[in-house]
Amino acid sequence: MWKQFLNKLPRKSSKSDSVSTSSGCADNAGAQRTNSLNDVSNRSTAAVKRMSSAVFPSNVVSGIEPFLSFKDVPNQERQNLYISKLNLCSVVFDFGDSSSNCVEKDLKKQSLLELVEFVSMVTSKFNEPAINASCKMFSANLFRAFPPNCHSSSSGGENDDDEPMFDPSWSHLQIVYELLLKFLSSSFLDVKVAKKYFDHAFILRLLNLFDSEDPRERDCLKTILHRIYGKFMVHRPFIRKSVSNIFYRFIFETEKHNGVAELLEVFGSVISGFALPLKEEHKMFLWRVLIPLHKPKSVGVYLQQLTYCVTQFIEKEPKLVSTVIRGLLRCWPVTNSQKEVMFLSELEEILEATNMVDFQKIMIPMFRRISCCINNSHFQVAERALFLWNNDHIVSLIAPNRDVILPIVFPALESNIKNHWNQAVLNVTLNVRKIFSEMDEELFSSCQKKYKEEEEQRATTEDKRRTIWIQLESAASLQPMSGNTPVLVGSAAAPMTC
Repeated sequence: MWKQFLNKLPRKSSKSDSVSTSSGCADNAGAQRTNSLNDVSNRSTAAVKRMSSAVFPSNVVSGIEPFLSFKDVPNQERQNLYISKLNLCSVVFDFGDSSSNCVEKDLKKQSLLELVEFVSMVTSKFNEPAINASCKMFSANLFRAFPPNCHSSSSGGENDDDEPMFDPSWSHLQIVYELLLKFLSSSFLDVKVAKKYFDHAFILRLLNLFDSEDPRERDCLKTILHRIYGKFMVHRPFIRKSVSNIFYRFIFETEKHNGVAELLEVFGSVISGFALPLKEEHKMFLWRVLIPLHKPKSVGVYLQQLTYCVTQFIEKEPKLVSTVIRGLLRCWPVTNSQKEVMFLSELEEILEATNMVDFQKIMIPMFRRISCCINNSHFQVAERALFLWNNDHIVSLIAPNRDVILPIVFPALESNIKNHWNQAVLNVTLNVRKIFSEMDEELFSSCQKKYKEEEEQRATTEDKRRTIWIQLESAASLQPMSGNTPVLVGSAAAPMTC
C-alpha cells in the first residue's frame, strides 16, 4: 500500500531519492527528532499540494491528504487531518530487515513526530472518531507477539550480567509510546468517551507488553500504566486484578517474566495512595502476592521494588509487621546464601518501621532465625546478621527486651567466637557481645554461666554416648556368629574394598 502511495508521488530526481533513502535508514538517537522535523519543514509546500486525494484509498484517510502539514489546514479540519495521519501510521513494517521500505519508514516516522507535536499543542477537545482512531493506531503498532525469550529473569540472578535484548523497531515504537503518553496526559481528552476505547481488552494487552525484553519499552510502559490508573478510576479494580494474575502465574507456574520489577514499581506508588483503613482486598494483595513473591529464585532482580511495596503497607498499617515477618520466615532461603543476605537486608528495613508493641509479637521466632544466620558458615550471611546491631533503632528495640533476646542469641555468639573461621565475623561477633555486656552485665553473666553449664552437660552426655558405643562394639566382637546374627563392625575391623 505504501509503495502505491510513493509511486504516485512527484519525484525530483533519482539522486534525491537515494539521499532520502539513506537518511531514512540512518539511526541517530541524539538528533533523531530534530532532523526528522527539519525534513518535514523543508518539504516543498508546492509538492505537497500537488498530491491528489485519489492517490490514497478511502480506508486510509478520512477525506483529507495525510501528508499535509497541520499548519496548512484550517483549525476545523485539523482533527480530520489528525485521523488521516493516524490511519496512515497504522501500517506496520518489518524492522528486522533494515534494507526494506526505508522511504516508507522514514515518512511514517515524520508523520508520527507531527502527531506528537499536534497532541502537545492541541487547543480543543478530541472528538470520538479521533479517540477511536488513536486507539486503533496504538493497538496496531504496540500490541505484538514477542519472540521466545533468549534469557529470562527466571535464572535466579545467574544471567543478571547478560546484555538486554533491544527491539530493532524501537526508533518508531518510542515515538508511538510518547504519543500515547501525551494523548493520555492531555487535558483535552474526555475521560467519559475515552474509557470506551481504553477498555479492559486494551489494558490487558498493554500489561502483556511488560514481558518485553527491551528495558526501554518496560520503562515507558510503567509510566503509561500509572497514567491510565490515575486517569480512569473505573478501571482500577481491573488493573489490580490483572496485575495480580500476572504475579500468580509468575510465582506458581512459570517463574519467567521480564517486567516484575516495573510492575512492582508502579504498585509501590499505588499502595502509597491507598486510603485508611486498608480494604481487605489490599491486605489480600499483601498476603497472597507480595509475600509469595519472595519465593522465586530471581527475587534479587526485583527485591528493591518488592521491599518498597511491603514497607509502604507497614507504614499504612503498622500492625501488619508481624504478618510480614512471619511470612518472610516461612519463605526463608535456608540453602541459598545469596538470598539469605537479601532477606536480612529487607528484614532490617522492615524493623526500622516497626514499633515496640509489634516487635514484641514476633521477636522470639525472628531471633531464632537470626541466631541460625549468626552461626552460618558463609561469612556474608553471618556478617550481615551481626550488622543488625549497627542499627540504632533495632538496638533500641532489643534493649528493653534483652532478657528474652540475649538467651536466644548468646549460644550463637559464643559458638562463633570458638569455631568460626572468618576473622571479620569474629570481630563483629565480639562487638555484639560487648554491646550486650554493657547493656546488662548481670544478665550477660547469667547467660554465660548457663551456657557453660549446658556445654559441660553436653560434653558429659557425649562421653556417656561414646562409652556406650565402645561397650556395644566390645560385646559384639566377643559374641559368636551363628546363622543370620547381625555383625557390628568396629573401628578396628579391616576396611572394606569395592
